[in-house]
Amino acid sequence: MMTIDQEALAARIADVALLHGEFTLRSGRTSSYYLDKYLFSTRPEVLSELAELFARRIPEGVDRLAGAELGGIPLVTATALRTGLPCLFIRNSKKDYGTSKQLEGVLEPGEKVILLEDVATTGGQALEAAGIMRDMGAEVVKVIATIDRLEGARENFEAAGITFESLFTKKDLGIDE
Repeated sequence: MMTIDQEALAARIADVALLHGEFTLRSGRTSSYYLDKYLFSTRPEVLSELAELFARRIPEGVDRLAGAELGGIPLVTATALRTGLPCLFIRNSKKDYGTSKQLEGVLEPGEKVILLEDVATTGGQALEAAGIMRDMGAEVVKVIATIDRLEGARENFEAAGITFESLFTKKDLGIDE
């Protein structure tokens, strides 16, 4: 198991991915800052440490890991490599060619899945992904986000009966707005 300085990792993520300006978030809200997940998830030295932190939070008995398009895909892939658990990729919408699937990978009814998320604001995309897996008979054990913006995601997951954790909050990254 790797030794990870979480405070240093939070500082690296903020250094490479925290942007200031006027941004519209997926939730429709506007924000004076943006955490560009691609600026941290495309860096092997950061992604490797994130995978280790995710892996440490996966309880026994979980059958699969899942990640939603597009930001969750590198996170779930790296964590699957670390844990040996198979993973699922969930598209934003069904593809209109080939197998026309919205979920890629194998998911059997009754399997326990943990969904890995990049940046959680209200949790909208992850809740949609969880709904797709639940509709296929899976038990979504919990959602683990890289960063919680502290803008309602936890409350929305709990209202949907899903446990929520995050590796970091915006406060850990030095954001105090």
